[in-house]
Amino acid sequence: MTVVIAMLRGVNLGGHNKISMDALREICHSLKLHNPQTYIQSGNVVFGTTERDLARVARRIEDAIEKGLSFRPRVILRTPSEMREVIARNPFKARTGLDPAKLIVSFFADVPGAEVRGKLLGLKAGPEELHINGRELYVYFPDGMGRSQLRPVLDRTLKMPVTARNWNTVAKLLAMAEALEASR
Repeated sequence: MTVVIAMLRGVNLGGHNKISMDALREICHSLKLHNPQTYIQSGNVVFGTTERDLARVARRIEDAIEKGLSFRPRVILRTPSEMREVIARNPFKARTGLDPAKLIVSFFADVPGAEVRGKLLGLKAGPEELHINGRELYVYFPDGMGRSQLRPVLDRTLKMPVTARNWNTVAKLLAMAEALEASR
């Protein structure tokens, strides 16, 4: 059985695309996903599956949410080993004094192409710092995301499926996945 971390894009934001975590767990149960566990209201769920085609698992979750709730969020998946790599590749890990709540990892469904990478690296970030590595974009927002001039530019630049989580959430999702792995 493979343990999977699923992150839903754009749910429970500003009253749009509402899904309770109870409903998300129930959808996962209905799809025969094993021991689904949710974390906070932003659409995070960790589960086990015997399915080898993880893209198919993501589509099944998207289809079930669309059928039951009439909206279709993008579901982006990572395995525990992939999430460990995300943490190991953190370009800010050697720095002290960074607020983990202000370090955001954006997870892409696919590796961004050269054009998107070039646009991202060409952005004037101001006090923010950004680094792209594989299917993840790491951004540190020293003044928080709320006042950032970079955040809206990022959204317009990406134009591809992506969902963001702060560092605390990334670490918690990995811990949940590792606990589920250990319990098998």
